[in-house]
Amino acid sequence: MKKIIIFLLSCVMCLGFTGLGQVLAAENPTICAVHPFTGRFAFAGIHGADGMKDAIDMFNEKGGINGEKIEYHWEDGKYKNDVGIAAFKRLYAKHKPQAMYGQSTGMTKGLAPEIKNRYKVLYSSYSFAEMAARPEENPYLFIAGPTYSEMFNVLLKYIAEKDPGANIAFFYSDTEFGREPIPDGRRICKELGLNLVAEEVSKVGGVDVTTQVLDLKRNNAEYCIFQGFVTSPITTVMKQAKDYGLDCQFMGTFWSTEKHLLDQLGPMADEYIGVTAYSYYYQDEVPMIKKIRKWNQENHPDKADYRSQAYMQNFMAGLLFIRALENAYEMGGFTPENLVKGFQSIKNYDVGGLMPPVTVENNSIPVGRVVRGNSETGQFDPISDWIRLE
Repeated sequence: MKKIIIFLLSCVMCLGFTGLGQVLAAENPTICAVHPFTGRFAFAGIHGADGMKDAIDMFNEKGGINGEKIEYHWEDGKYKNDVGIAAFKRLYAKHKPQAMYGQSTGMTKGLAPEIKNRYKVLYSSYSFAEMAARPEENPYLFIAGPTYSEMFNVLLKYIAEKDPGANIAFFYSDTEFGREPIPDGRRICKELGLNLVAEEVSKVGGVDVTTQVLDLKRNNAEYCIFQGFVTSPITTVMKQAKDYGLDCQFMGTFWSTEKHLLDQLGPMADEYIGVTAYSYYYQDEVPMIKKIRKWNQENHPDKADYRSQAYMQNFMAGLLFIRALENAYEMGGFTPENLVKGFQSIKNYDVGGLMPPVTVENNSIPVGRVVRGNSETGQFDPISDWIRLE
């Protein structure tokens, strides 16, 4: 009798495991997101949420994955870590997604251990923090573009080729966002033979930057890279530098290379350089931008005049989630292991010029392009080709 029971249990277990594989393969693919619809970063969340939804909707319109449309659910994280983390946990409990998107560096760092050990969902966010591009430590985390450190690398390589041995300054906010790439920036300056002569720190939105500007002049900074800001105090720094006779090329990373900064700079827009990860909405010669513009005219006519780089970032993340889900399905099902393999196996993925053909390396895409502001058009013009980092 005992042997019969053991045999029957073994059969049930075998059937159970077979059935589980079938359920995983046929299960509705689901993506959830926490966007900052309100709070200090709402300008990004409003566009970003549409970008991800549009990428998913465009894909679903073609039939989804083996006939199954991807579900998409989101909540507002208000750009507060505790609110965002609570929203993540609610979404997971309710929808059991295979992929999730977060609103910030702080939220990502706070959730990373639980994503690795408990939730095991493919995860990306608005942040380009390097900790999300360390697959050996955080296998489920990825960045839909270059890390902040890789952006610094692109700008510093551009400077080193143009002006070897130049004097460099970093100007960053006293936040995780601001401090994130600074240690790597110091290392890259040394490797490229550039002189890091000053590091200036300011509060986000700080208005009194006289001390920092005078320090830049005292140290004869020839290039200054901003990190951890969107607009303020960049405009104030540049205006005061001009008043004090400082001849310095000001530059910025992704979140400070956006149209609203050029609008604030006005005639000084020509004097600002940045690095971006994606083509801009006004680059309508790019095939994917053409599709995005047409989709927005048909589905978001009230927002079709302009879409920010936050939209492009989320659209790109949506494409990568989708490709990882497709690859995982082909591998036998949407298991955490298959999702990681499905993402990491992305090679030469043609995204229609939104970026160059995408190859994932260490869970990021180490590619960027240097652009310069144009005061006449209020746009950024490319001044380099796409720069791939080794």
